[in-house]
Formats: sequence, C-alpha cells, structure tokens
Amino acid sequence: MKILILCTGNSCRSQMALGFLQSFDKKLKVYSAGTEPAKKINKTAVLVMKEAGVDISQQKPKHVDQFINDEWDYVITVCGGAKETCPAFIGKVKIRLHIGFEDPSEATGSKAFIMSEFIRVRDEIKNAFYKLYIEQIKPNL
Repeated sequence: MKILILCTGNSCRSQMALGFLQSFDKKLKVYSAGTEPAKKINKTAVLVMKEAGVDISQQKPKHVDQFINDEWDYVITVCGGAKETCPAFIGKVKIRLHIGFEDPSEATGSKAFIMSEFIRVRDEIKNAFYKLYIEQIKPNL
C-alpha cells in the first residue's frame, strides 16, 4: 500500500504521521511532502517522536511536485494549508482524506508550553493515524 501525507512545510505534522504509520506496519510505503517545504525537519518534532519511540531524524522535507505523477492508495492532508493548496494529482489516487492538526511549530510561550503543544499534537496524530490504520488500511492489506 502506497500512502502520501501532505502538509505545507513538511517539517513537522506530516513527518510525524509518516513515522507513526511506518511504525505500525513496516510493509507500508509511506511518503510525505509539502506545498512549501521547509529547509529541514523540525528539531522539536524529532525530539518528541524519539520520546514516543519513533526515529524521524533522517527524514528530509520534500516538495509535493516530486510525487505528482505517482499512483497512490491514499493521499492524506494533515493541515488546512495543504488541503487548500493541494495540487490536482495527475496519477491515480484511490482515497483522499483530510485529517487536520494544529501546527505546534506556531506555538509561542515558554519552552515547557511549546514542548507540551508538540506532545499534544504528536499524540493526536498517533491516535488518529492508528485509528485510520486499524479501521481502513490494515483490513485492505
């Protein structure tokens, strides 16, 4: 099964979702991309994922254009920005979904508060993608 996860910067939410889906099932082919990819993955996202037992430190932000002509079982947007600006795929897409999350990288305040926002969003992503995996993806493998 081939899955593409999209968001605007491809440095945080989509990378966490990719990491979790791959941790649920190593046979899944999971990719992530952004409409305006950042230069590098968010360090705090890497840290909170490591705390959850998932290593995303080797991931790099990619532009959605490099995947535009591929065929996908799922294309999933995880932020409003990507849903609004998500390109029309030329290739075949069986299922399009939007599972939105707040962007923890926009949190302001103390270091503790910012960290708590990353952890909150990480846990929301884990729960939502585990539900998706159990209810929709796994039964179709």
